[in-house]
Amino acid sequence: MTLQEFDRNSTTLTTRSNFVFQVRAARTDDQPALAEFFTHVEKDDLRFRFLSPINTVGPHLIATLANVDHQRTENVLAIDADGTTVIASAMLAADPDGKRAEVALAIRADYKRKGISWTLLEHVARLAEAKGIETLESIEARDHHEAIEMEREMGFIASPAPDDATLILVLLQVKLGQK
Repeated sequence: MTLQEFDRNSTTLTTRSNFVFQVRAARTDDQPALAEFFTHVEKDDLRFRFLSPINTVGPHLIATLANVDHQRTENVLAIDADGTTVIASAMLAADPDGKRAEVALAIRADYKRKGISWTLLEHVARLAEAKGIETLESIEARDHHEAIEMEREMGFIASPAPDDATLILVLLQVKLGQK
């Protein structure tokens, strides 16, 4: 997948459990779909995604998630086979030099345990590699055991976050040039 292909097209992904979905970059006109999506994300998962005890994702944050620059920041949406239902969102935000990026993922409660998060995170890692990012990181709440375990299984290295005992920093060295 080249960056140009990602920018122009949706891509079909299949999980290990054979669940098929589309991924594409978020667009400004996705704001209503993103707002609806976040009403189906469990409260704990909202806390894990935003590292804050929020109950709803407001219009300002929805606008931020839909209006990304597609250079340093990308919001990858996973969309069900119906073509309209956003089932997961993965934000990739790179530092100014483009060598390190943070990823944050959220998934609808009714789409969990189908392998979507794993497959979406793999896709975002390939996107990061295509962008020249060398290190992918995620900041997790210490009690977000599912995400930390999944990331470890994918090759991320977990360690305590500096200056905050409630967080875990997980890092993946992206394998540039290797397929």
